[in-house]
Amino acid sequence: MKNETATSGLSLNEPLLWERGRKGRCGVDLPGDDVPQSPLPEEVRASGPPDIPDLAEIDVVRHYTRLSTWNFGVDTGMYPLGSCTMKYNPKTNERQAGLAGFCNAHPLLPENLSQGALRLMAKLQTDLCEITGMDAASLQPAAGAHGELAGMLILHAYFAGKGKQRHKIIIPDTAHGTNPASAALCGFRPVAVPSGPDGILLAETVRDVMDEDTAGIMLTNPNTLGLFEAHIPEISRIVHEKGGLVYADGANLNALMGIVRMGCIGVDVMHLNLHKTFSTPHGGGGPGAGPVLVKKFLDPFLPVPRVIRNDDGSLALSEDFPFSIGRLVGFFGHFLVWVRAYSYIRSLGPEGLKRASQLAVLNANYIRARLKDTYHLPYETPCLHECVFSDKDLTPYKVSTLDVAKRLMDHGFHPPTIYFPLVVHGSLMIEPTETESKEEIDRFVDAMINIAAEAKSNPDLLHAAPCRTRVTRLDEVEAARRPCLVG
Repeated sequence: MKNETATSGLSLNEPLLWERGRKGRCGVDLPGDDVPQSPLPEEVRASGPPDIPDLAEIDVVRHYTRLSTWNFGVDTGMYPLGSCTMKYNPKTNERQAGLAGFCNAHPLLPENLSQGALRLMAKLQTDLCEITGMDAASLQPAAGAHGELAGMLILHAYFAGKGKQRHKIIIPDTAHGTNPASAALCGFRPVAVPSGPDGILLAETVRDVMDEDTAGIMLTNPNTLGLFEAHIPEISRIVHEKGGLVYADGANLNALMGIVRMGCIGVDVMHLNLHKTFSTPHGGGGPGAGPVLVKKFLDPFLPVPRVIRNDDGSLALSEDFPFSIGRLVGFFGHFLVWVRAYSYIRSLGPEGLKRASQLAVLNANYIRARLKDTYHLPYETPCLHECVFSDKDLTPYKVSTLDVAKRLMDHGFHPPTIYFPLVVHGSLMIEPTETESKEEIDRFVDAMINIAAEAKSNPDLLHAAPCRTRVTRLDEVEAARRPCLVG
């Protein structure tokens, strides 16, 4: 960089509220008691007054406002995470989710007063089926891994209904790391298979392990290398011929909207991450939403309650589905996440969704093309929504992927996903999404090129990074073993 600029803004020391408090300060002006005192029974009284500091309103406002500026998110800068899409969430989606009729809807309202919410749920399910080429959906799962669990429960229920349970699930080494756990939780034994030399699973590999005790395969598409699994139709035929089912992890659908319909290439069950693809809040522990979608023959196994239409045309929730895997969440589920996703889909429309995926793929390939001569590129196959590099070319200078990620923070970028996928040693996975401009991507690429040059000329600078953030390089071993969670 020719001109170094500050990246951390105004940074002030921030004491704890307990340290800031002073006896007698008050942030509220409550009216005096106008009811008789009624002392609590002795056995439920506290032993002393609560340890709460006396604070003025401005003390509290400034404290939390300052803390809020220490966080990094897509509203403050590029977040090229990779694997977990972190794209900008248009504020109009927040506005729709904030409409009083939605955000104040009580989950115990009778159905005749919840027709708008039920209609939105039904229409969102229809839209997701149209986008994916599936026949039926349940919005219930509360996160991506929860959607995987729902999918595996559906496979388990399907084979139980046929009277012969199967015990194995094929999972490629380029699948998401939660896939084996979801399968194992449902009693299946994950069978790991390697991807081919170009990073894509070969049909012959599946044919070699597929048998009558295998319930099916869990495919992530695009996979965690950011590559399209081009052999899914042939793989699906092999799995179906042995009586198995094909599960698709749809967490990376951001590359495929309006371009590939998974239900049309042999997929029987899949889940989506609304909090990734459909631009709803993500990270920080949720809430998210991971709807599960199925082909028609698996419709009876979807979670309950389900939206149904009464004879008079009104909508209702029903649990009268005897083969269902049951209820996964309380009440409706994460309803306001669905409102945001529905708003996103309706505001873009079919052509807008397709354009979003096209731009996501274009941006990732632009980064791949600009950095391939600077960082080691393990696979030559053109990528989709994300590209994966390794630290192979930096190891002679004793610089690792972790050092590169830490140094990116000095340039004002959130680090990408590192050391995943596991099939690439020292991997650095970058996903720009469709919402970043060419100028912002160029700024990111320039930072990456600059860091590669620093690795050769001054590797100790990278070993010490980040240097311009409020907190510099942490002792990660100490932080993991003896975390300090206060102050």
